[in-house]
Amino acid sequence: MTAQAAEAGRPGLARPFLRLRVAGYAFFLPFFVVFLVTVVAPLAYALYLSLFQDRLIGGTVFAGLANYTRALGDALFGAGLLRVALFLVVQVPIMLLLALGCALAIDSGRLRWPSLFRITIFMPYAVPAVVAALMWGYMYGDQFGLVGQIGHALDVTLPDLLSRSWMLTSIGNMVTWEYVGYNMIILYAALRAIPEELYEAAEIDGAGAIRTAWSIKLPALRPALLVATIFSIIGSFQLFNEPNIVQKLAPAVISTSYTPNMYAYNLAFNGQQINYSAAVAVVLGLVTVVVAYAVQLITARREKTL
Repeated sequence: MTAQAAEAGRPGLARPFLRLRVAGYAFFLPFFVVFLVTVVAPLAYALYLSLFQDRLIGGTVFAGLANYTRALGDALFGAGLLRVALFLVVQVPIMLLLALGCALAIDSGRLRWPSLFRITIFMPYAVPAVVAALMWGYMYGDQFGLVGQIGHALDVTLPDLLSRSWMLTSIGNMVTWEYVGYNMIILYAALRAIPEELYEAAEIDGAGAIRTAWSIKLPALRPALLVATIFSIIGSFQLFNEPNIVQKLAPAVISTSYTPNMYAYNLAFNGQQINYSAAVAVVLGLVTVVVAYAVQLITARREKTL
């Protein structure tokens, strides 16, 4: 006799299972509704908009994949993608290495005030990105900011950090300052989850601090590092706040297409090209998903070979 038949034969026992099932759906329903409204519906609407074009004659007409063909051949969009890809390749490893070093330092137990150190490193993440960009932007100024004041005080010519050759580095410094603490918390939480038995076994074997970190802590951090890497990849392709704010300080350096997100924003709200902007946003989302999935796949294959 199957479980379903047994429950059918004993309705008194079936009711508690039914209540549990209904309760489970009731707890899941709020998340599902919010997910549909805030994620699925906007994505579906963006896909819908991307399939149309506004024309002087005929108004809004169905264009199929014409907007996507245009986006793939758009030099401004391509340049923005290459720029954020370069930003990703350079900035993300530096940021994660700094976060890893901070997490290992706190977990080592050799800091005098680890809680204060942890809060201090995490504090920049609590600063809104717009405020951080304004603060760093004015500090970079060679005439009015901290860099300019130091140069005048020392009577030396320092690099113009808002120039074309330094701009991407300056933005990378802003983002690193903001998100090192965030990634440090992810890695530190993973370190605290390592069983104490592993440390005791390493101590019995005579392993020092460096050997323990290399053989126990770093292998245990791989899943957390992967999560932090995926989040950082997504954030890099979504780069918007920092260059958009600094653009007011260096309009000749940062164009409206400096990053793909800025390009899509300006197409929609300044150029009134809503449909093409939606196509650019969809392509950017697909590129982000592909890169993030490729990193995850490569990491999974390396895990299997170890």
